Amino acid sequence: MGQPEQSHWNSEEIRIAQAALQKAHASEIAALISYVQVQASSVTAPEDVWQLHDFLSAKRHDIDGKYDDRESFLMYTLSRLIKDGLLTLAELEGLSVDKKTKINLLTRM
Repeated sequence: MGQPEQSHWNSEEIRIAQAALQKAHASEIAALISYVQVQASSVTAPEDVWQLHDFLSAKRHDIDGKYDDRESFLMYTLSRLIKDGLLTLAELEGLSVDKKTKINLLTRM
């Protein structure tokens, strides 16, 4: 990821970012639950159980690391969520133009 971003976030921008993170997290978890329900319904052998377990372990690690809400990493976190299709730049309305521009640029890296 590189160096943390040193931009200052005011309380309104932090509120906007937190709301966006919560929305993206809820959406990702809902999609995961749906996927797991389908996969679990087709479990017929012990190997299927372990494969589902391995998938969930990897997914948990990914999700736990994805939603870093520390102020110094918010631009990276938000840009990754946009890249992953979990957020759009429009959902960050209210952030400064500078922050939105930097986030947009980071989505292209």
